Amino acid sequence: MSKRTDTIRSLFAQPPSPVLSADNNQAEPRRVAAGAVRSIKDTFSEIERENELLRARIAEGERVVDIDPSLIDPSPFADRFVQEEDGSFETLKQSIAERGQEIPVLLRKSAEAPGRYQTAFGHRRIRAAHLLGRPVKAIVRELNDDELVVAQGLENSAREDLSFIERAVFALRLEVAGRSRSIIQQALAIDRAEASKLISVAKTVPDALIAVVGRAPKIGRGRWQELADALQNSGAIERAQSIATTPAFIKADGDHRFALLLNAAKQHSLDKVASPSVIAVKDAAGRPIAEIRASKRDVKVTVTNSAGNAFAEFLTNRMPELLEEFRSFGSPGHSKEK
Repeated sequence: MSKRTDTIRSLFAQPPSPVLSADNNQAEPRRVAAGAVRSIKDTFSEIERENELLRARIAEGERVVDIDPSLIDPSPFADRFVQEEDGSFETLKQSIAERGQEIPVLLRKSAEAPGRYQTAFGHRRIRAAHLLGRPVKAIVRELNDDELVVAQGLENSAREDLSFIERAVFALRLEVAGRSRSIIQQALAIDRAEASKLISVAKTVPDALIAVVGRAPKIGRGRWQELADALQNSGAIERAQSIATTPAFIKADGDHRFALLLNAAKQHSLDKVASPSVIAVKDAAGRPIAEIRASKRDVKVTVTNSAGNAFAEFLTNRMPELLEEFRSFGSPGHSKEK
């Protein structure tokens, strides 16, 4: 196991404190993905130093207490989208119903509402306990806002289940709340460049479009960036908003909804060019001999077969002379030559 993973584990599992986990068992946390490890290679030493205060607090020891879930509020820095419960949540709830809550959640006391608590992590266990009508086993720590979001981020780095857009919105929420880029990087285990990309996408894609797509777990950074770029085109946001109201969109899952939005945003608006006017040219007997199609771009003359190639050749030869006559006569947009 890598030194970095050991450091993360030690932050939340210092004996004799109970092991904190994202799930309802004491299995070792999952390793951080290789890409995430590489992205924090140059900044991890600094992160480790900045976490010394939090590690010291943990080392002081704490006890597990039972708390009424109705007294627990979400973190003020939401890192997940509200969504319908999936199969994994039902499995967690069943595990707690049958075996009890084996792993405590991490809370802090609410500064705004005495007697209430805010979640650092363990929100799914809290929700399951609430639905089961039982108290939540929790560790309560004195955490400031920066320590709270770092605690959230470390759990999410271990779980690896936040989608790209959830991470992007979380990063933007932290920035809007006044958290420094350093804290945002720690909370998401990313470098400064990646933090900038996340925040840029979250700022560019309208909140309403993100909300109707949802987590979209299979959609990564590249495609979200492609959508953000496409939405810069004229009318793209309106087209995306329009497709989001269709029955096919509403019935689709998040990943398919994203694809529909992207296709709508990338569809270029049709040029609002008037249909070319058509002028029929007839001979003295009323028989058509040519058609003239005039548009803003050009003028096209089509000679009918009945007129023959000889007339086309004659017209071609006379074209310079006709043009000079036209100019000398004068026309809208042209000054009459003197």
